[in-house]
Amino acid sequence: MALRRPTIFRTHTSQTPFLNNVPLSTGEKNKLLVSHGRPPWYGQDGKPLTDAFVIGIAGGSASGKTHVAQEIVRSLDSIPSVIIMSQDSFYKEHTPEELVLAFANNYANPDAIDMPLFAQCLRDLKSCKQANVPIYSFTAHQRMKHRKYLYGANIIIVEGIMALQDPQLRELYDVNIFVQCDSDLMLARRIKRDVAERGRDVEGILQQYLRFVKPAYDNFVAPTARQVIVPGVKNSVAIDLITTHVRKKLSERSFQFRDKLARADSLVHIPTSPTASTDNLVVLRQTPQLRGIYTILRDRETSREDFIFYSDRLATLICEKAMELLPFKNITVRTPTGAIADGKDVKMDNPIRQICSVTIVRAGGMLEMGLRRVMRDVAIGSLLIQSDPSSGEPMLLHSMLPSVVQRREESGDAWVFLLDAQIGTGAAALMAIRVLLDHGVTEDHIIFVTFLGVPRGGMAVIRKTFPGIRFVCGAVDDGLEERWLHNEDGTPGRRVWSITPGMGNIGDRYYM
Repeated sequence: MALRRPTIFRTHTSQTPFLNNVPLSTGEKNKLLVSHGRPPWYGQDGKPLTDAFVIGIAGGSASGKTHVAQEIVRSLDSIPSVIIMSQDSFYKEHTPEELVLAFANNYANPDAIDMPLFAQCLRDLKSCKQANVPIYSFTAHQRMKHRKYLYGANIIIVEGIMALQDPQLRELYDVNIFVQCDSDLMLARRIKRDVAERGRDVEGILQQYLRFVKPAYDNFVAPTARQVIVPGVKNSVAIDLITTHVRKKLSERSFQFRDKLARADSLVHIPTSPTASTDNLVVLRQTPQLRGIYTILRDRETSREDFIFYSDRLATLICEKAMELLPFKNITVRTPTGAIADGKDVKMDNPIRQICSVTIVRAGGMLEMGLRRVMRDVAIGSLLIQSDPSSGEPMLLHSMLPSVVQRREESGDAWVFLLDAQIGTGAAALMAIRVLLDHGVTEDHIIFVTFLGVPRGGMAVIRKTFPGIRFVCGAVDDGLEERWLHNEDGTPGRRVWSITPGMGNIGDRYYM
């Protein structure tokens, strides 16, 4: 099948790569760059709707592939989130015998690259899952033991000399780019880079270049020039055209659903009785003590000191109830008197490792003290999810998950307490749940812990879509009211949904 005639651009200009006015490091690769946050990549039902947009950039060694990738990021300006992933991380692991001949190894051959692992990592990232990318040391000529965790990008830029060579990779790209550069300039850049960054001498670099790099470029790299060819790294016309195309594709994939969640009918039964519970919703029994705590927390005249004290006390009660949803097994122990007593223990191989918590920042942090009182050594991660100022839609700004969740081979056995102060529209809750599912946490291993829930709206949608997820609420309120925030100058701001009677802005009352 004949290749489509490539598009070639031939104008030049000089610019410096920045992201939000911060210079991008020219030497750093396999990096997640975040601008104003990652918008929802899933629909109202929580199912992923779109893959990440993937750009493949190939070219000769030291042709400027990384620079072109950074220029694309800079030109995108207010991009949601971008991953720049380098082929250099996927060179194969060497045996001790191969390490002796390290400088004689042919790194410019497709066989030197672990293409199946390269394609699998890219496939995972494209499908909005996490990937643990290898780290290769050109100084030690060996793949390192630890890996680089990557997750959460709308755009993935893959760069490497063989980035367009393998069919497994090409089928994952939305755009293919080839960076052209004169051979003498590439050699000069390679000598400068390898001496400074990889500890090599000039003679060894020249021998490797003439023996391996130049023949490999002619045989494997140059024939992959297709679709879009960028002559030179300072080609503003090419970069502008590429970024315009990317923005168009991203805009086609955008969608909003917070209002739909807020207005959703009760798709499943949610108890409004203060003592009622169902299979996947547990509401604390409304004892006089508990109702007294909620009365203090709802009172607008309650001092900040009292609000913090009773919030921490309530968090302990709710987290103790949530612990009951973990799997337990029967055991026997010997008491100090020598007698045998029947008891219970968590039914897990390594509960300290498997049980963890993820806080939806900021209000979810109010439950951490209570969880620590129940499980002192529990690992706690966080998700920073904020509303977009213009649309009100949730935006994922930062994720710092426990290591057991980050590792695909362990995440299926993890039990996660997901913490947030309240669930109204459920937009932030749905995003946090989607992040955990993307990492391989099973649905029935997620326990959502919260002070307040609403018997309609987002919780109804989440419980119907993910019936395996269980919610532990201190209480349920029956109102979700549409309101408008005002700007500092008194003009109408964005629309919000408030729980009524509710507890007000819980985060502000606790932290400010």
